[in-house]
Amino acid sequence: MPVIRNLSRAVRRAYRHTVDLSHPARSPLGSAVENCLVYQEGGRQPGDWAPAEAVRRARGAGRDGFVWIGLHEPTAEELADLAGLFGLHPLAVEDAVHAHQRPKVERYGDTLFAVFKTVRYVEHEQLTATSEVVDTGEVMVFVGRDFVITIRHGSHGSLGPLREALEKLPDQLQKGPSAVLHAIADQVVDDYLVVMDAVQNDMETVETAVFAERTARGDAGQIYQLKRELLELKRAVVPLHRPLWTLAHEPPAAVSPKIQPYFRDVADHLARATEQINALDGLIDSVLQAHVAQVTVAQNEDMRKITAWAAIVAVPTMVCGVYGMNFDHMPELRWTYGYPLVLGVIATLCVVIHRGFRRNGWL
Repeated sequence: MPVIRNLSRAVRRAYRHTVDLSHPARSPLGSAVENCLVYQEGGRQPGDWAPAEAVRRARGAGRDGFVWIGLHEPTAEELADLAGLFGLHPLAVEDAVHAHQRPKVERYGDTLFAVFKTVRYVEHEQLTATSEVVDTGEVMVFVGRDFVITIRHGSHGSLGPLREALEKLPDQLQKGPSAVLHAIADQVVDDYLVVMDAVQNDMETVETAVFAERTARGDAGQIYQLKRELLELKRAVVPLHRPLWTLAHEPPAAVSPKIQPYFRDVADHLARATEQINALDGLIDSVLQAHVAQVTVAQNEDMRKITAWAAIVAVPTMVCGVYGMNFDHMPELRWTYGYPLVLGVIATLCVVIHRGFRRNGWL
């Protein structure tokens, strides 16, 4: 679908030049409102709008537009006025305020409430046992017939570049609020793939360290930390499968039939991300098992060397113990060459035993 590909490319270009798109001065509800915009016939209407004024303009006679309100971590009080204005369900409003929700899609009458987990790769010079690799946030979306409300939690996942990219595609915006929902889902899943590629690089680094020379063997703490961060990423990616399947195959009334096919493309991208994360999860388990096996083998080698040297030292210890006893009749006690002979026998036995251990790979 060329529109989807154009949108994805536009969003990526916009991310390279991300700027601060918040407008606290516009908000009558407080700094949580980043923007309140009106779109008609695929174009953004100029001006700064309060939510009530924006709704009146979008719902005016003969108008076929919608309102897009963006918020960042609103409080219950800041969201209460919008809930009354758009008739949002109290349970959905509660979820939107408190966050920490699983990815989901819920229907409340004619309103759709969707939750997406956003992810960001945390740059680090070197992976350690305490390195943060993946940072997660949330984007929640209320979609109605003529409005879309986006609520962002976390320090990343700004929708400003996405909005700018959408405004360059008026044909897509003409499809209504569900076009915004699709664009958000598409961006979230594309971010999964970007983060997965970065985590893959960390995985290769850990794998190389584990199978490198013994002096540079990997640290188990690094592997466990990468496993924990991968689990956090998995919690964001895998649960989104069912919501996207619903949007692609059994969409609620709030989703335009013109947008439904686009969600199938997003679901395909999510399937790729899920397969990749499952593959990485299995690979890191194998690397961890290999690391444990290498540690066990190294310990066995050390024990074999200790045992071999103990056997070698046991020979002179035994002979010296015998000659150290205070008996009157010792073999060759008065013989001039007795002492050198005993030392020679000890040395010979030690060399023979040492060669035997070397031949068997113990030393």
